[in-house]
Amino acid sequence: MSEAGGGRSAQLKHTGLRPGWTTGACATAATTAAYTALLTGDFPDPVNVVLPKGQSPAFALAVEELAGDRATAGVVKDAGDDPDVTHGALVRATVRRLPPGSGVVFRAGPGVGTVTRPGLPLDVGEPAINPMPRQMMRDHIARVAADHGDTGDIEVTVSVDHGEEIARSTWNPRLGILGGLSILGTTGIVVPYSCSAWIDSIRRGVDVARAAGHKHVAGCTGSTSEKTVVAEYGLPEIALLDMGDFAGAVLKYVRRHPVDRLTICGGFAKLSKLAAGHLDLHSARSQVDKGFLAELARQGGADASLTAEVADANTGLAALQLCAAAGVPLGDLVAVAARDQALSVLRGAPVAVDVICIDRAGTVVGRSDVR
Repeated sequence: MSEAGGGRSAQLKHTGLRPGWTTGACATAATTAAYTALLTGDFPDPVNVVLPKGQSPAFALAVEELAGDRATAGVVKDAGDDPDVTHGALVRATVRRLPPGSGVVFRAGPGVGTVTRPGLPLDVGEPAINPMPRQMMRDHIARVAADHGDTGDIEVTVSVDHGEEIARSTWNPRLGILGGLSILGTTGIVVPYSCSAWIDSIRRGVDVARAAGHKHVAGCTGSTSEKTVVAEYGLPEIALLDMGDFAGAVLKYVRRHPVDRLTICGGFAKLSKLAAGHLDLHSARSQVDKGFLAELARQGGADASLTAEVADANTGLAALQLCAAAGVPLGDLVAVAARDQALSVLRGAPVAVDVICIDRAGTVVGRSDVR
């Protein structure tokens, strides 16, 4: 079987579910259309954007408003076949020009939250527009500016109709993101979530990799972790399993259909759940256990004060940062504990396991040895 028959792309296709677009992609489309209209007087409809992996979808506009020194465009989010609470939400972007040298300034409009607690990839006080959507918007603003001879110095206010109400169905209030939703997405694409279809696709991925003779496969929680294991080990696409939240599905299938080596790579917070014994890493079914992290930190040398701070941390990332500042290798401790949990699920199957924990930027923040 050729390598084109496996890997992440084939695994996604095998689910038979229609993908959708993230709030970050929708905000980028709205921003691009609004800025174009501000410079030209006309809204491009549909408006094309280029996503981080090169896809170029077109978005129809639901809102077009041009008045004076500002323009607003809106896009209705289509989450595909994913049961996303933001499916159908109207994402708006309002742009206005700023003095040269101001750069791009992001604001939270109605329905978009503001960060009020540390431990997230944004500073306290910042609008809850995540780093990748910000970069996508900056890139498209730069392109529009270059096309029309402008400086690209603009303020972008992102809002979501009824976003504050929708956010009550998310973890935002608990995380200290107040006033609305987060603008999210690392690839611009919403991967549809279906337990049965996704688990079936994981099994198919293992089968294809084995049939092609690959003895080392990697279970990854997302595209950033895939990039990490490719950089670390040079694995081909066919050896990458899009594990998502289904760590248990990977481990149980590999237990019955062994490979020589399994690398598990994912975000620190998700893998801390595996370390604590959870095999389903979805936020609706498992949460980061700060008490568990505090105990690991204590075992790693944290004093009583730091242990208490970790137990009271807002997020797993905040706990990691506290320990890093004190020289306590919490990332490594989580990776080792996650590896040991994986080995217990494998029940002696002839599979060597290692675990890599990363942060949102893809930086390795913890790893285990191979055992």
